[in-house]
Amino acid sequence: MSTMRTHTCGELSKAQLDQRVKLCGWVDTVRDHGGVIFIDLRDRYGLTQIIFDPNDSREAWDLAQSTRGEYVIQAEGTVEARPAEMANPRLATGEIEVRCDRIRILNKSRTLPFPLEGKDAEKVSEDLRLTYRYLDLRRSPMQENMRIRHRMSQAVRNYLDQADFTEVETPILTKSTPEGARDYLVPSRVVPGSFYALPQAPQQYKQLLMMAGVDRYFQIARCFRDEDLRADRQPEFTQVDIEMSFITPEDIYALIDGLIADVMKAVGKGDIQTPIPRLSYEDAMNRYGSDKPDVRFGMELVELSDIFEETEFKVFRQVVGQGGAVKAVNAKGLGGVPIRVMDEWTAVAKEWGLGGLAYIRAQDDGEWKSPIIKFFSDTEKEQLKERLAIEPGDLVFFAADQREVANKALGHLRLLAGEMAGVIDDDQFAFTWVTDFPLFEVGEGGRLISVHHPFTAAHPEDLALLETEPGRMRAQAYDIVMNGVELGGGSIRIHDPEVQSRIFEALRLPKEEIEDRFGHLIRALSFGAPPHGGIALGFDRFVMMVAGEDSIRDVIAFPKTQKAMDLMMNAPATVDAKQLRDVHIKLDLIES
Repeated sequence: MSTMRTHTCGELSKAQLDQRVKLCGWVDTVRDHGGVIFIDLRDRYGLTQIIFDPNDSREAWDLAQSTRGEYVIQAEGTVEARPAEMANPRLATGEIEVRCDRIRILNKSRTLPFPLEGKDAEKVSEDLRLTYRYLDLRRSPMQENMRIRHRMSQAVRNYLDQADFTEVETPILTKSTPEGARDYLVPSRVVPGSFYALPQAPQQYKQLLMMAGVDRYFQIARCFRDEDLRADRQPEFTQVDIEMSFITPEDIYALIDGLIADVMKAVGKGDIQTPIPRLSYEDAMNRYGSDKPDVRFGMELVELSDIFEETEFKVFRQVVGQGGAVKAVNAKGLGGVPIRVMDEWTAVAKEWGLGGLAYIRAQDDGEWKSPIIKFFSDTEKEQLKERLAIEPGDLVFFAADQREVANKALGHLRLLAGEMAGVIDDDQFAFTWVTDFPLFEVGEGGRLISVHHPFTAAHPEDLALLETEPGRMRAQAYDIVMNGVELGGGSIRIHDPEVQSRIFEALRLPKEEIEDRFGHLIRALSFGAPPHGGIALGFDRFVMMVAGEDSIRDVIAFPKTQKAMDLMMNAPATVDAKQLRDVHIKLDLIES
């Protein structure tokens, strides 16, 4: 294998019995059994038990006795079979051991600031782990996460290469663009007062590559956003960036379906059924109350507005009369949840805009218990029972409000109910496409804002609504969702410069800003731009979910904290005055 070792610590078996081998690695444990020293030697491939007996070599035995945990050593000896009663079936190397007569201590180790394995390792604070990240990465779960990430990136590259894509690296030093978050700025030394921006995404570059005739582009791209962080966000992150010419959304769906299936198979997560199911944005919101629905379980939102058009219950009747919606979710089997849980869920309902949380408990004897059923007619009760499939032991909660508010509130309650009912299988991977997003949303002062980005194409039949009813326009935009988490999103792009200009006008962008930010793109569109579209997948998030982690920090080798700090390198940090002068910057710190 190399001049220092013949094998790794994870590959020896009875096939190598009586062979002379050399191993290198870290001392995991040292045990003295009646004068014979047993060392578990570890590297990223596994663990091998090695033995030092003073009768074989007193010098080697003396050195072995002096080793401690995390010493780096080289050991040489002969592979032997372990006694049958001493075999360890939990280890790939558990049927053998290496009787050694030579050892070199390659490096010693201080006492570690935290244990690497065992229950105590799980209690170590994340800040301490990140401060000594190089030690944290020695832990077997982190080693496995890095291997999963590697296998996934290799599967992506292999799949796209076979699909005739070209990998192109786009610039890291670029121009500030409005991608929805703050840019990281880099001052220019040669152009005083000017700044580069680190890319939030290679969006414009990949479109320009289509205009350059590249036809099929991909990049496992580094992106940067100066935004508040959460468990699934980092200031610098990786995305699988894809763009294709002469396509429709159907081509994107087919490509990504196959990519996901290949990646999941590469990491041993089974066969993903394709084509991946699709939901329109409208259906996703109406059925699941979310544009990133978790489809691993039922408990879908049910429309009840027609039942309560003439009801005696004024609250529901007024909402329906004003164009709102009455909807409900049947939380199957949760009729006996404690009052405190209902209080918590009521607080969630209010947080998402509802005035309160109406409910029905279907008791085991078939009776319904609720403050509101006295207002329902027998016919309405029968209709509810049939439409919601209410059975003894169920819990039904209602939302009556504007449709968007009702959907979102019930969508959050649905997830809480599914978790409490234990119907969400964490070992299941369920994907779905969400399609036909709105092109615009309304921001402050009634100003239109692009839901995706301003280069997103509308459905051709909706273009006529741009100047009259832009709120009704549908985008040729799509998200791929995994277990209720947005894995990535993309769209068909605008390739007609006149249409692009109309979109900029609808967004009320000043001509000076359009020229400054997008002049190069408008000019490129005027030189024969092909129809094109693409998608970007959040690679860190994808790895996190496949690895079963709760934070993307556990699948990134050297992540930042939630305050965007690198505790290991102590970054960000101050720089000396000369460096600031070189880039024409004078600090005037403002108290926040």
